[in-house]
Amino acid sequence: MMKNPILMTICKSYLLLFILVVCKCEEEQLDYSIAPMEKKEQEALYSAIQGFVGNWWNGSDLYPDPCGWTPIQGVDCDLLDGFWHVTVLNFGEVLDNSLNCSQAAMFTDHLFELTHLRSLSFFNCFSSPRDNPIRIPIPSSNWERFSNTLETLEFRSNRGLIGTIPTSFGSLKQLQSLVLLENGLTGELPTQLGWLVNLKQLALAGNHFTGQIPASFGGLSKLLILDLSRNNLSGSLPLSFGANFTSLLKLDLSSNKLQGKLPKGIGNLKKVSLLDLGRNKFSGGLIQSLEEMGSLKEMVLSNNPLGGDLMGIQWGNLQNLEILDLSNLGLRGEIPESMTEMKRLRYLGLNDNNLSGNPSPKLATHLPNLGALYINGNNLTGKLEFSQRFYKKMGRRFRAWNNSNLCYQPEMPTSSSLDVPVPDGVKAC
Repeated sequence: MMKNPILMTICKSYLLLFILVVCKCEEEQLDYSIAPMEKKEQEALYSAIQGFVGNWWNGSDLYPDPCGWTPIQGVDCDLLDGFWHVTVLNFGEVLDNSLNCSQAAMFTDHLFELTHLRSLSFFNCFSSPRDNPIRIPIPSSNWERFSNTLETLEFRSNRGLIGTIPTSFGSLKQLQSLVLLENGLTGELPTQLGWLVNLKQLALAGNHFTGQIPASFGGLSKLLILDLSRNNLSGSLPLSFGANFTSLLKLDLSSNKLQGKLPKGIGNLKKVSLLDLGRNKFSGGLIQSLEEMGSLKEMVLSNNPLGGDLMGIQWGNLQNLEILDLSNLGLRGEIPESMTEMKRLRYLGLNDNNLSGNPSPKLATHLPNLGALYINGNNLTGKLEFSQRFYKKMGRRFRAWNNSNLCYQPEMPTSSSLDVPVPDGVKAC
């Protein structure tokens, strides 16, 4: 059989093209693997690492450089202008072979010579063990050297990291994520953090920060996550709070000492899915603009001396709400039937208030996803019109005790079951 000469020519052409592509890829891969790192930067990298992990580490077993065939765990590099440059540094117990900090970990000026850094993180690096307590502050200067490159800066679970947030953080104009979680940091939040207009995440939870939330934070219009929880922040929120946070997805200010009325501007947070203002000192009642937050999946306002009632909000507007915790707010009045319009609700906490009246049976029949209903610790009265099936389904996740004038109607056991579920702590009518 004769071979088609045209087909053979096409096949040869594709084969030649394939060989050229493979050779080019191998050539580029080879160039990458032998690309050097400038000696000054390599020395700065080694010295910076030694400052955190100890002088025993010298990188002498690495060949040909820290970014070549045997890269250092926790160090990433990019090839720029024919040279490797360090762009990512991670210290702490992230992986088994991570760069773990020594008990004498310390910052050195060599760190700030790595001027191509885009990401820098420390996890459980300054842990402050009881037998050898470490107390070290974040360096107050030199951060401006990263002003054009650093996009992510994280300090997580460093209990020995003390002192205040350096005002020089305000020079990190490219920063998109600033995470200072569960450290030993103190003092007031610097106004300069409001200069970081490219921030998408600002998480400062679990420290000992005091004072008010700076007004300059209102300029962080690109924020997606704002978490200032578990500190000692005080003062009131401006009425316009939230007016510029139109992209925000999560707002957590819980477990502080914030006070005053809830700001009306909070209704501008149209994209927020989590709102947690619990465990503060807010007062002045629930505000109607809460019903404008149609994207909310979780709203926690518990443990505030808020007062007021539940009647001023169109609860049916919150169709995406899954978790609603309004416990221990000093609420008065009845439980509105409109609460049964939140069809995705899984958790409803109304316990430990001063609510009165008879709970609507629709709370049991019109919320198909409800998995927990807490109405205990109120002044509810009358007969519970909930079914035996509801009590059986919910078990201890339905709480109605400590309502002295509330009762339930006992049902007669059927022939198929003598075990009739009853609501715990509620007397029979």
